[in-house]
Amino acid sequence: MEDSGRFDEKSFSNGDVYIGKIKGILPHDKGKYTWSDGTVYEGDWEGEKMIGKGLIVWSSGAQYEGEISGGYLHGYGTLTTPSGCIYRGGWSMNAQHGIGLKKYSNSDVYEGLWKEGVPEGSGRYTWNNGNMYVGNWKNGKIDGRGVMKWGNGDTFDGFWLNGLMHGSGVYRFGDGSLYIGTWNKGLKDGKGVFYPAGSKHPSLKLHSQHYGDDNGFLLNVEKHVAPIPKARVKRSLSESIPVISRFKSFRQISHTQRTSSLNMNLIAHDPAHDLARDCACDESSLTLSNSFDEDQPEASGKSTLVYEREYIQGVLILERISECSESSRKNKQQNKFSVKQVKKSSCLDSFKGRRSYYLKLNLQLGIRYTVGKITPVPAREVRSSDFGDRARIRMYFPRAGSKLTPPHCSINFYWKDYCPMVFRNLREMFKLDAAEYMMSICGDSGLRDLSSPGKSGSIFYLSKDDRFVIKTVNKSELKVLLNMLPKYYRHVGDHENTLITKFFGLHRIKLRGGKKVRFVVMGNVFCTELQIHRRYDLKGSSQGRYTSNDKINCNTTLKDLDLKYEFHMDKKLRESLLKQISLDCKFLESQHIIDYSLLLGLHFRAPENLKAFVEHRELVQHQESSPSGDEGELMIFPKGLLLVSHEPSIVNTAPGPHIRGNTLRAYSMGDNEVDLLLPGTARLRVQLGVNMPAQATRKLQEEAKEVELFEVYDVVLYMGIIDILQNYNMKKKIEHAYKSLQFDPMTISVVEPKMYDERFIKFLEEKVFPETP
Repeated sequence: MEDSGRFDEKSFSNGDVYIGKIKGILPHDKGKYTWSDGTVYEGDWEGEKMIGKGLIVWSSGAQYEGEISGGYLHGYGTLTTPSGCIYRGGWSMNAQHGIGLKKYSNSDVYEGLWKEGVPEGSGRYTWNNGNMYVGNWKNGKIDGRGVMKWGNGDTFDGFWLNGLMHGSGVYRFGDGSLYIGTWNKGLKDGKGVFYPAGSKHPSLKLHSQHYGDDNGFLLNVEKHVAPIPKARVKRSLSESIPVISRFKSFRQISHTQRTSSLNMNLIAHDPAHDLARDCACDESSLTLSNSFDEDQPEASGKSTLVYEREYIQGVLILERISECSESSRKNKQQNKFSVKQVKKSSCLDSFKGRRSYYLKLNLQLGIRYTVGKITPVPAREVRSSDFGDRARIRMYFPRAGSKLTPPHCSINFYWKDYCPMVFRNLREMFKLDAAEYMMSICGDSGLRDLSSPGKSGSIFYLSKDDRFVIKTVNKSELKVLLNMLPKYYRHVGDHENTLITKFFGLHRIKLRGGKKVRFVVMGNVFCTELQIHRRYDLKGSSQGRYTSNDKINCNTTLKDLDLKYEFHMDKKLRESLLKQISLDCKFLESQHIIDYSLLLGLHFRAPENLKAFVEHRELVQHQESSPSGDEGELMIFPKGLLLVSHEPSIVNTAPGPHIRGNTLRAYSMGDNEVDLLLPGTARLRVQLGVNMPAQATRKLQEEAKEVELFEVYDVVLYMGIIDILQNYNMKKKIEHAYKSLQFDPMTISVVEPKMYDERFIKFLEEKVFPETP
């Protein structure tokens, strides 16, 4: 046997050579191994493995010097490739991992965090043309909060998604002009404000505080575009890194190759950013953002000329020039202050701010307790007693905790949960998992505050994943829901495609001093991966059903007289929709409920097809002259939309806005179940009120035209019936209902729910979803 620690030279039959210390028959301590292909390792050994520090020189010319563990590049080291690319930093199992600096052969430099061979986390990338990005990365792409500075002086501070500007942001041009707005996957989408060069800019530090808001402004400028290639720059930097693998025996020493690649997708021609989610970025990523104001030129006067713009998927659809002076802004602030001072307060006003936080925390504690208590109960059919006055869960939540409740940092409160077994079965009926329900509402992410879209003064909360809306209700509304709950339970059980609001829980919090706040948990109609560009609350009425222009923003819910579109859809889809609306209205009629609404959301598609002008008469003539065949194809004219046969294994089956429901059948697809294919975006399951494709037409108001002209838009529709907790016997509702029936001049003496239902359905059939000519 060879002596321990002896220095020796050993040759192998495959041409490999080892020179160094050997312990037994294995390398030990220091040694140099040369493979037959010319690859050389010189460094530390332990047994058959390279462990410690060493130098590897591959036959290709690549070289690594640094720490190695178990035959892998692991620890800290420097890799130099034949092309001149140098990486210096952390390694894990042959991949860049941790903090590192990489200089590419084209002189680009990235310094920051790496994960499994690609940038992930905070980092700084500098291009050889002078462009620089500081911010967050994910899977090798710009993703999250970050600042991009171009060589021409333009700067963008905002959010990114998969290498594209996505969400709210601020774009500062080299000439001093400024745009504040939002983007959607690299395209301007929504409302924004453009400040020309020389005008007085708002404080950008204030705008940076809005980055956590999903509904920020939109940034965009037409004339000041950074000079960049027309198409997306897709770049792949790859180097083959041969690495020595683990050895099964000393004679089987070999080396393998690992390829690490950095794929970066950037939109350089159209600076846009999106804050789709809250992402943390280290302080260095904010240095460019904070420097925006440093060199901002002073305005020539106190007057500010601004351009209010609105885009839909990159297409400018509206621009309004406005001028506001410093004094007018102060006056507006004073007016707002005075209005707040004289505004009549309600019991809910006292819960704004810190108390709103307590309400949300109490609500989360109560729901977590209730769901946790009712879920283990064996499943069974509901009984009449489950709807009664005794069907309640009551609990006291002292701040210090009790035998049944945990300690918490809120204020002491009493909790009441109404009809827990009924709502538990409803959640199961809507295919909602109890754990998912609790995580969505009671998770660490918390609830978001929403401003009330109506005049009820209710407080609205939205779950972090957008699936649930929580609304405060008054005592009379709570009674309406409890009275209708038995028949509501049967109705949604019989009609799984119902458009009526989905209710998941009804609760009450009683605070110190006897104040009671009641909450109802509902499904969010607009829970979708697509952006909702327009929202409408439709009642089939003309009485006060419009919105003033000065009150309209990207989040405004518009009304009947604001709707300028008609929606044409596949014949079968339209029939299914109107049939279910009729069934739902008959149910509401039986409960003496009036004044409900159809909440309608529009997602516009395909910017290149956004303004397709159609001559109505020629279109009708073309249809009449078309050869007989599948006439259903004429019911919808897909451009940015396409109906395809339903394939459950391909579409996303995660619970959506309606939580459950059949896949719809389309006449144009031979009465088969269909999915909606959005080219380049997604494949979505078509359900009633969810992912419904249509064409929106708007008649152009032009005189002296022999032919009627229409604007045609491809849209995806989302809808649900809301505001169903007010019946016509409630105080002050008869007069309101009377007015709401005056879509056309008429005189009635008594308001009945049936009248409202008939008029509402007629309005939808004739004005909103008319038959295709």
